[in-house]
Amino acid sequence: MLIEKLFERDIFRPINGVVKADQLDNNSVWQELDEFVITRELDRHFRKFFEWYLQALEDGRNVDPTGKMAIWISGFFGSGKSHFLKVLSYLLSNRTYTSDGQSRRAVEFFESKIRDATLFADIKRAVVADTDVVLFNIDSKADHGSGTGRDLILRVFLKVLNELQGYSGDHPHIAHMERYLDGKGKLKAFHAAFERLTGTTWENERDAYQFNQDEVVKALSESLGQSEAASIRWIEGAEGNFALSVENFCRWVNEYLDSKGPRHRIAFLVDEVGQFIGTDSHLMLNLQTITEELGTLCRRRAWVIVTSQEDMDTVLGDMSRTKKQDFSKIQGRFFPPLSLSSANVDEVIQARLLAKRPDVKDALEAEFVAKGDILKSQLTFKDCGMAFRPFKDKEDFVRNYPFAPYQFLLVQRIFESIRKAGATGLHLARGERSMLDAFQSAAKTVSASEVGILVPLYDFYPSIESFLDTSVKKTIDQAGDNPGLGPFDVRLLQVLFLIRYVEEMKGNVDNLVTLCLDRIDGDRLALRKQIVESLGRLESETLINRSGDVYFFLTNEERDINKEIKQVDLSSGEEAKLLGDIIFDEVLDGRRKHRYSVNSKDFEFNRRCDMFPVGNQREGALLVSVITPLADDYESFDNAKSVLESTADGGCVLVRLGNDEKLGRELRTYLQTEKYVSRKNDGTLPESTKRILNACAADNRDRRERLIALLADMLSAAEYFAAGQLLKTRGAKPIELLDDAMEYLVKNTFSKMGYLKRLVSEPLKEIQTVLRSNDVDKQTLELQAGENNPEALDDLREYLRLASLKSQQVVLHDMIEKRYSLRPYGWPDEELLLLLARLVVLGEVTLSMDSAVLPIDKIYEAITTPAKRRKVVVRRRETADPKAIQNARALGKELFAEMGPDDEDAIGSFLQGKLRDWQTSLNAFKQLADTGDYPGAKEIRDGLTLINPLLNDRESRKLIERFNGLKADLTDLAEEFDELEHFYDRQKATWEKLRKAYSAFQLNRLELERDEKAGPVLTRMGEILSARRPYGLVKEAEDLIAAVSATNSLLLSSRRNEVIDKIDALIARLDKELTAVRADASLRTVCVRPLEALREQVRAQESLAHITQAESEAEKGYDSAILRIETFVAPPMPATGGSGGGPGDQQTPPTPPAPIRKRRIVTPAKIMTTPYLETPDDVNGFLDDLRQELETALANNERIEIR
Repeated sequence: MLIEKLFERDIFRPINGVVKADQLDNNSVWQELDEFVITRELDRHFRKFFEWYLQALEDGRNVDPTGKMAIWISGFFGSGKSHFLKVLSYLLSNRTYTSDGQSRRAVEFFESKIRDATLFADIKRAVVADTDVVLFNIDSKADHGSGTGRDLILRVFLKVLNELQGYSGDHPHIAHMERYLDGKGKLKAFHAAFERLTGTTWENERDAYQFNQDEVVKALSESLGQSEAASIRWIEGAEGNFALSVENFCRWVNEYLDSKGPRHRIAFLVDEVGQFIGTDSHLMLNLQTITEELGTLCRRRAWVIVTSQEDMDTVLGDMSRTKKQDFSKIQGRFFPPLSLSSANVDEVIQARLLAKRPDVKDALEAEFVAKGDILKSQLTFKDCGMAFRPFKDKEDFVRNYPFAPYQFLLVQRIFESIRKAGATGLHLARGERSMLDAFQSAAKTVSASEVGILVPLYDFYPSIESFLDTSVKKTIDQAGDNPGLGPFDVRLLQVLFLIRYVEEMKGNVDNLVTLCLDRIDGDRLALRKQIVESLGRLESETLINRSGDVYFFLTNEERDINKEIKQVDLSSGEEAKLLGDIIFDEVLDGRRKHRYSVNSKDFEFNRRCDMFPVGNQREGALLVSVITPLADDYESFDNAKSVLESTADGGCVLVRLGNDEKLGRELRTYLQTEKYVSRKNDGTLPESTKRILNACAADNRDRRERLIALLADMLSAAEYFAAGQLLKTRGAKPIELLDDAMEYLVKNTFSKMGYLKRLVSEPLKEIQTVLRSNDVDKQTLELQAGENNPEALDDLREYLRLASLKSQQVVLHDMIEKRYSLRPYGWPDEELLLLLARLVVLGEVTLSMDSAVLPIDKIYEAITTPAKRRKVVVRRRETADPKAIQNARALGKELFAEMGPDDEDAIGSFLQGKLRDWQTSLNAFKQLADTGDYPGAKEIRDGLTLINPLLNDRESRKLIERFNGLKADLTDLAEEFDELEHFYDRQKATWEKLRKAYSAFQLNRLELERDEKAGPVLTRMGEILSARRPYGLVKEAEDLIAAVSATNSLLLSSRRNEVIDKIDALIARLDKELTAVRADASLRTVCVRPLEALREQVRAQESLAHITQAESEAEKGYDSAILRIETFVAPPMPATGGSGGGPGDQQTPPTPPAPIRKRRIVTPAKIMTTPYLETPDDVNGFLDDLRQELETALANNERIEIR
């Protein structure tokens, strides 16, 4: 039986794959209603829609008359949202449609489609309502050339309302005039007048009203009974004065509903609102305002039902946070969105296209019973990211045949992925629309075939061919013209294109066999062979690319890029480097060391791949060398050469991989792609090229993962050689095999590793224990020498002895890393450090750092810290001569009055302890001596210079030798130290007293030196203080201080009393003067207080010079006081006029002070004109001058004071 005879409906009939809102002819509507399939998803949406709609219709359930009255229907291209919207419009209007002589109302088409009687009853109740349905595609209705973007949606809504009411749709101001006339009942009169004046109807001419403006004016004047001038003014200003607002529009809708009756409703069904709005916040706000105002004014009698590719949240999600807040009200008018996913697309296709005639179902079921088992094995896939199911049972076979069930999901994924990848225009849909086209096209292709065939995937290609980008279509078309390719090659190329962007379907050979299977009982093996051969031809023509066992379709641009990639030059070094990186860093987890199981020591190893080094190479390290099939001399590496090479460098591990052609192909492709993409990828490339390069890079990442897996398998199956032997390795993983080979290599190339007979479980703790050993523990160590790895200890001793003989410095780091870690030793670092610690404690070795011997308590940190090992120097210790030790003990007793121990280290510690005590004391003395006020500074400095080098000696032998060599200096220092210690401990107080007294006597030094007794004593005091070694003279200090102090006190007392008496006399004279002039208290204080202050200063003053100066200051103070008194008694200046009272004022004059004569001070010494009076004439002349001075004063009524 032919395939085309199986179907209930003619598969060649035209099926309207694209539903358009304005396609409303009877045949189209009839087919849309007749073939509309209510899937499980649509069943849910119908229930919700009519539940919400009926709430608004039925008064008892309409609890919120201003509540929600809008519905948002979302779904991607082809999901059926437009079809669903259009069917809702048919149902709500419930008109009668006719086709082939049959007439049916819209709701009658659903009686057989809806099995739930309750739901069908709800639909029937809803559609009987008096409802105007306005269905339109908003983009086709919008006039993008008029109005602003802000009110574009409002203008469309007004346009469809005007058209519904019979008004002008293109000219809202003309429609406004018609609405006004209609409201006044004058519209028909206007129509009649216009027709009489023009000979044609208004409806035919209103869009060109400007060409009939005179007639319009006359008709308007006649119908309204107004002057033509008024009509002209109205016509001329109609468009400019027309004000459109959401409120006006909604009021007009409400007026229209009221004119039709209280139960009349209107439904605006708007297709593709989401695409029209995009991310324009003004348009979204416009829609929100319309729905909100309609809900408020029309009280759920006006409905808005819209479709969009995305749901409302997604549309709002593309806007900023601030704009989102502006649209919070829109959700108060819209019900929860109805989202169409096309999840049940198979139901639609099965019902509309694949429904079988009743008389063929038995034959098809029999076909499945006979070949069902074959089909299960035929329809299998490998490495798929999701389940592509086969036939479940015979009923499933009947529903889907000649298609396989997996094809519904796969074709969906194909359409979606191709569209996302940009290989086709955006109008290619994933839903029922294009799916229906695709399956109808494929069914037509096989219609003339007999039952038993299956539809291969390439039969779906023609259905999308017309949607493809030119570059894709050109590639496939050119393949058809290629003489080197056959028809099957082109069909296979089509299959590879279809699944090119479907991540869940891998293009491996097994899957391609299933996808190209064209018969139920087809020979998979023969088809597989045919596909493999075809893939080779396609790959050689660079029409496809291979990544592992997966094949990919290449467009023209991809093919050109692939050709360029294959032309990228590579060197063997690049291949070896990548292989080495993958093998050692990826497969072997970056392994650089091997931990030997016997002693847990880590052995570093260098790494090579095909004789090229991998990473940094360390001198003396072991070697792991991998030979791959890509090595230039791979063929020469037979067993004999591999054995020989494994003995190089003292023995190494050589790994020889087996030969696998996939390795070279994948590796070269990876390197070529990586180099090409990194070199080519920049910001100036076209977007298509960037996309291809990004895909190449992503594919290359997968290729690297395959290389890692491939090399892991090859390493697991490789042959391992070590130290001249082909190994029988144990293990399944590469790391386990390498560990096994390294164990053999270490065991057979480290011959002196066996010197360590006894390994400590916790060597670091053992090192600490050894370093803390006391004398008894040291004896125990000596007794246990035979148990503590004697061969290893002897080897270490001998190495240090030879180094000492050669005067070769041994650094701990080098001793570990460059000798005992390498062959033939391979000793663990901590075990070597333990051996070294034992030699230190036994006194055979010294460790120094920064040229100083490390004390025992610092050794552990220094040798266990890797960074410090480079500074630690290991020396074989040389012991001191016993006689030198005895000499040091004797000298120590002489110096310190105590005999030290006879052990070398102990006597060294003893001597340094005593010398350190001296150092501490001398440093304390030095602080005082450095001030210059205390003696012994030079002796102290010399002593410290002598002691400090002895204290810096860390090696006992050198200390003892230096100590004995400085015997004479140390003996002298001992004597000086005794004197210094006696002085600073016992004489310092007396010295300070002497120094203080001598300093105080310096105030009266001149007077004291003139004294017969005090002068020599003061000189002696200075001699003692300036003596270099005054230690024996300090005893004189007390007597000397007493002698000088007595004379100093006598001088001070005599001079102090003399000056105080003079000051008292001056004060008495002042008091007399003040009393005479009747001075007030303030004047008395000002005059007398300075002299009283000077008197107190004299009483406390210890300096004779300062006492004499106070006497002079007292005379000056007296003179100043006399001037104050004279000023006080001077008569006041006469008045020069002021602000005094009038002529009659009476004032009591103050009592004037007693008069006092002015004082003149006569100093005879100043009258002398010569230094000496040597003759009588000199005397007479002097007396004459003096007499004249005195008489002049008396003549001036002045008092005379002789000074």
